Order: sequence, then C-alpha cells, then structure tokens
Amino acid sequence: MSDKIHNIANVLTESLPYIQKFQGKTIVIKYGGNAMVDEQLKSSFARDIVLMKSVGMNPIVVHGGGPQIGKILEKIGKQSEFVGGMRVTDAETMDVVEMVLGGLVNKEIVNLIHQHGGHSIGLTGKDGSLIAAKKLQHKIEPTSEIIDLGHVGEVDVIDTSVIDLLLKGDFIPVIAPIGVGKDGFSYNINADLVAGSIAQALNAEKLILLTNTSGLLDSKGDLLTGLDAKKIDALIKDGTIHGGMLPKTGCALSAVKNGVKSAHIIDGRVAHAVLLEVFTDNGVGTLITGYE
Repeated sequence: MSDKIHNIANVLTESLPYIQKFQGKTIVIKYGGNAMVDEQLKSSFARDIVLMKSVGMNPIVVHGGGPQIGKILEKIGKQSEFVGGMRVTDAETMDVVEMVLGGLVNKEIVNLIHQHGGHSIGLTGKDGSLIAAKKLQHKIEPTSEIIDLGHVGEVDVIDTSVIDLLLKGDFIPVIAPIGVGKDGFSYNINADLVAGSIAQALNAEKLILLTNTSGLLDSKGDLLTGLDAKKIDALIKDGTIHGGMLPKTGCALSAVKNGVKSAHIIDGRVAHAVLLEVFTDNGVGTLITGYE
C-alpha cells in the first residue's frame, strides 16, 4: 500500500506544473474515431475529462458519430452515399443525424462523464443559437462543378453565450456538430471544423483532435511534431500532408492562426491520450503552433 501511495504522490508532483499552467484555461477536444467505439477507451476518455475539470481546467467536448449514423441508416434500409469524404444528407438522413448525434451519442457521452463523477450538459449547435450554419458549397475539381450534398453545412457564426453560461455553472459542455441556417434548415457539420471554430471563438488554450493515427507522419511513416504554420504550409505544398489528413490539418492550422495557443492531433486509440497530451512534457501526437 505504501508503494502505491508513493507512486500516486510522484504522479501528482510531476503533474502539478501542468495543473497550475492550465488552471482556468479552456481546452476544446474533438472526440471521435476508435475512442468513441471501444468500451475501455470510452471510459478512459470520460475519466480524463472529469479529471481535467476537477483540477480547474475548462474542457469542452465536441463529438462526431459517423459510424453510429451509418449503422442506423443501414437498419432502416437507407444506403449511405459519400462525396469527397462527406455524407450526402437528404432530409430523411438529416433526421437520423439529429437523432443519433443530438440524442444517442451525445447523451451516452454525458452519461459516461456523470458515471465518473463529472457534471456535464449535452447540446447541439441549435441550442442557444450556438452554431449559425450555412449550406456547404462543395466543388469537384478540376471542373469546379458544385455538388449538392443536401443538409451538409459549414460554420457561419459561433455564439458562445450558452457555453459561457455552462462553464460559469461548472458544467462540462458536450456538443453535437449540428447547426441551423438562416433558411431554418438543420445542417450536419464536420466535427473537426466545429471544434476548431469553437476554440477560436473562445480563444482557447488548446485544440485537441483525436484521430485513429499517431498524428501527422512524414514520407517514412515517422511522427512529425513541433510544427509551426510555416512548416505545415511547406508539408502541404510538397505533398507530405495529403488526403484525409488535409481537412484535419487545415482545421488545426486555422485555429492557431486565429488565437488558439496550440493544436494537437493525437492518437485516440491510446488510453488516456488526452491526459498524456496535457500533463507531460513531450505530449503525444503532433503539436502545431502559429507562425514563429
């Protein structure tokens, strides 16, 4: 027992500088990928978020739910269609998206946080006019043909009033990436982009994007980290960063160019990845900062 107490004391002592550094700071975490479907990872994520809140940080969770949406659509006999990695979302599909993201997935995350001793409130971007959205104009290159994806949107304006209210009440906001347009329609928005936009609007200390990879990799498969915006621009230009990592990297880059101190692309398949990022010198995954 004395050895266990000694180990706990060492961990707390080593973590103290980070606790002091980030106390009162806002950290926006995009939660998705394997971390949302593996039971042990779901539990460790909830514990991480509760611990961050208990030591005085202000974590905000923005979540996805693509696989869960796909499963429900399959059950009702509706085939998923994707263009450029984005789900074509007609009115019927949008009803499913709202049910899954705003209901099933959101409430499951809230419940997990409660089970681990935290206090959270789940909401969508429609609540409190949090996310004003607009219809996404998706162009197919090289023809620049515009493809209608239906109820797929992008962030127009973030109103942080409801988040500020929840943080003052000592709650952990858990946000589903659904917004509403001036046309009154609901829009499904990429969760990375929503997390980045919220982080910018709040001048967050950190934006953390959980993925199913170890981070940004070079051509040899080695992890890249300690990148500033100029290095990111060069890596995109030479093709090192490409394909599915481009939108995620673009989100992180936009955040650090617009007031967020740092962005982190980390491996959600690693238990307690969020705590490892926040409470260790080297962190995990890829660190991105603004122009030096």
